[in-house]
Amino acid sequence: MKLILSKEAQKFIAKLDNKQAKQIIIKIKELQDLGHLHDSKKLKGATTEYHRTDTGEFRIIYQIESEALAVFLVGKRNDNEIYNRFKRKKK
Repeated sequence: MKLILSKEAQKFIAKLDNKQAKQIIIKIKELQDLGHLHDSKKLKGATTEYHRTDTGEFRIIYQIESEALAVFLVGKRNDNEIYNRFKRKKK
C-alpha cells in the first residue's frame, strides 16, 4: 500500500524526539501493512471516511483510499487540538 504523509504530519513528526517519532512511524507502518487496525475508530461527522488510531500519547488521523494510506494529521492524544485542526483543514 502506498503511503501519503501530509506536510503537517511530516513537520509534527520531525519535531519529536527519536523515541516518540519511531513509535509513530512503527504505527504508520502497521497501518500501511494491515490497513485498519483493531484499535482504529471512524471519525464522526466527517464527509469522507477518516479514521483515528492511538500510539502512546499520540493520535493519528488517516484515510485509506483504494491502494493508498493517507496520514492526514498526527497530534497529542489528551487534548482536542488535533480535532480542532482537523475541522479547520476540512472546511
